[in-house]
Amino acid sequence: MTMYNSIKEEAYHCNMELPKLGLVLFTFGNVSVADRSKQVFAIKPSGVPYEKLSPEQMVVVDFDGNVIEGDLRPSSDTKTHAVLYKHWEEIGGITHTHSTYATAWAQSQRDIPIFGTTHADHLTVDIPCAAPMSDDMIAGNYEYETGFQIINHFAEQQLDYREVEMILVGNHAPFAWGKDGMKSVYNSAVLEQVAKMALLTEQINPSAPRLKPALVKKHYERKHGKNAYYGQ
Repeated sequence: MTMYNSIKEEAYHCNMELPKLGLVLFTFGNVSVADRSKQVFAIKPSGVPYEKLSPEQMVVVDFDGNVIEGDLRPSSDTKTHAVLYKHWEEIGGITHTHSTYATAWAQSQRDIPIFGTTHADHLTVDIPCAAPMSDDMIAGNYEYETGFQIINHFAEQQLDYREVEMILVGNHAPFAWGKDGMKSVYNSAVLEQVAKMALLTEQINPSAPRLKPALVKKHYERKHGKNAYYGQ
């Protein structure tokens, strides 16, 4: 037993949700869970198949990307997670996948338009796609720079990470986050579903209009506004 058992257990269970939800193939993804009181997070070890994972194998890392506890190498995306935790102080979980539809939009370097109420139930803007990384950033500390690729895009677009809890990284794949690990997994699954529906929408009607502002406002506020009434 260690002081990190709780986040290692949570990280394990969150990671195991990814194959259940059809968000990963082989080892193409990872979830991390933070303990902000200790300034650390637990994350999936690199390259270990989901069917062979255990809570004990989760690797604990600090917000600078240094391994604090664990015998295995952490996910290759660990430094990206570390940057986001260090700079965005209100997130407690991060999910990264290469889910099919969201990744296809990322490879297309396109924001996902807000076509319908499913999208508006979760955010009021297009799902952003950050521009592909510059050559200088690629030649540097790649995974570390990916974190800043995300943060810089949010700053440029004047987006609030507490309201928009997902992004596509151009030519790469999606990241999602939330108040805890399971919320980040939920947001990752929502992103994949919205990406799929948006693709089908454009195939059915290439000129499909965006959802009108009144419906965007209604659907977002009924779940997230001060007078929200969705759920129990």
